[in-house]
Amino acid sequence: MEGVTSADLEKRPADVSSMFDRVSGHYDLTNDVLSVGVTPYWRLKTRQEIDPHPGQKVLDVACGTGTVSRILADHGSTVTGLDFSQGMINQAIERHGDQPNITFQQGDATDLPFEDDTFDVTTVSFGIRNVQEPKKALAEMLRVTKPGGKILVCEFSHPTNGLVRWGYDTYMNVAMPAIVKLVSSDPEAYEYLFQSIQAWPEQREFAAWLREVGYENVAHRNLTYGIVALHRGTKPASNTPSQEIH
Repeated sequence: MEGVTSADLEKRPADVSSMFDRVSGHYDLTNDVLSVGVTPYWRLKTRQEIDPHPGQKVLDVACGTGTVSRILADHGSTVTGLDFSQGMINQAIERHGDQPNITFQQGDATDLPFEDDTFDVTTVSFGIRNVQEPKKALAEMLRVTKPGGKILVCEFSHPTNGLVRWGYDTYMNVAMPAIVKLVSSDPEAYEYLFQSIQAWPEQREFAAWLREVGYENVAHRNLTYGIVALHRGTKPASNTPSQEIH
């Protein structure tokens, strides 16, 4: 897109925010098409893992257009949806502003504007890989989570089956670019998104990041043969300071 700076794997915050501002209007539709309709299944498993219920306070980081925030709020949780892109927040408010259990706001995942020990659950769906300093974001999520509370990260990962991996890589590199040209208003943005998925660490390495910043009981569950992984962890019950990430 001539004259517009595109995001790349350096993930400069201003570039990433601008990119998501541009694609916010058609973001959900494009993702549903590209995932061949599997996205609702991933959201279902995310909801089941979080187990939303009245009295539960949830922070949805990189909430995008608010789809996951709405699902959790509809099941009783009080949800704060936060995203770095004001365009995404505007879309979220337009679509879900009628849900009284949700508050949306613009903010930085690496410098969360909340007090320590505020939320029962912090979660991020398909957003942590777009943060320039993901470990710092994870440490911030730990800080604002109550002792004994949990984190849930739903993110693209790496297929564990060789045949599935070959088919997935072929789809990502051959079919997806062609589809994006038909359904997206900004193909260059999705070129970055494809690259960010392929460059993202595999399941065990990301689990090690969660342990490094201070989470306990870290585990993951593969979805769709590992194309997506659900990572979870628990903040220690004691108020031991988390490791600072630079």
